Amino acid sequence: MIRTPFCELFGVEHPVALGGMGSIYSPPLVAAVSKAGGLGALGCHALSPDQIRASVAAIRAETDRPFALNFLLFQATEEPFAAALALKPKAMAFAWPRGDQDLKPWFDRAHAAGAKVTFMAGDVATAKRGVAAGADAIIAQGTEGGGHVGWMATVALTPMVVDAVAPVPVLSAGGFADGRGLAAALALGASGVLLGTRFLASDESPLHSNFKQAIVASDGHDTLLTEIPDLAAGLVWPGAMSRSRRNRFIERYVGSEWKVRRDQRTILAGVQAARKAGDTEEAPLSFGQDAGLIDAIRPAGEIVRRIVAEAEQILGERLPRLVRQPVPAK
Repeated sequence: MIRTPFCELFGVEHPVALGGMGSIYSPPLVAAVSKAGGLGALGCHALSPDQIRASVAAIRAETDRPFALNFLLFQATEEPFAAALALKPKAMAFAWPRGDQDLKPWFDRAHAAGAKVTFMAGDVATAKRGVAAGADAIIAQGTEGGGHVGWMATVALTPMVVDAVAPVPVLSAGGFADGRGLAAALALGASGVLLGTRFLASDESPLHSNFKQAIVASDGHDTLLTEIPDLAAGLVWPGAMSRSRRNRFIERYVGSEWKVRRDQRTILAGVQAARKAGDTEEAPLSFGQDAGLIDAIRPAGEIVRRIVAEAEQILGERLPRLVRQPVPAK
């Protein structure tokens, strides 16, 4: 069994975490990841206090294992946050603050409620900022991931963050979908991995089946970084780009983003209709380059167990065979 400082600190069996994807509302997915021994996470930033309470009740009806409640700091408001704290979660996950936003009051309140704190960072300076404010773990998020990401690749970012914030444990995120990724992240010094795209293509994911199949069909080369989905939604994220599938909707507005700003309401209405219909060409679909590693839609618990089993095999059997004792010189 793989046990890391993250496992010990957050009380989980496996060093595998679910990304707190706010656009994917699925208490069953959160519960399934936690039941399998990982750390589930519920994106709360688009939920009302009543929805947060109902979601947590649904998760706790399925499992008593730890899970996180996730908030986007630039969007966080008092009532939903207070409702989340009152539920005494084992973990609170934070990401995407404004540049001038004070992190410490948010982290302090989470700690006062008995929760451990994770903080997502796409660069070393932001990771240090999170640790200075009291984060218990840092998520080093690379640009290979789906949805909102920064610009540095995971394989370079992870060891840089590990070195910068030691001994605070670091989870690596962006581009992971299997046990090879977990083994690689551990080799880079991380204490585990956080995944989003792999769990989008799960049985418990609420994505339309057409969108799940688009992830499975992807070769990993059909995404790009763009602001178009956010412009269509009328929402600006601080310092983020969105990695999305390069489909007909995105191609229509690449280089003509001004049209999205001009016609935002009309475009958004079309996007919402397309999303409801499962139209994979006319609705933005955010997923990572690791989609090229995903070959099937599986139960979330099975995904966790497969990742861990493969990583254990790599670390316990394959890699040790590569190490040879030096032959003494004659």
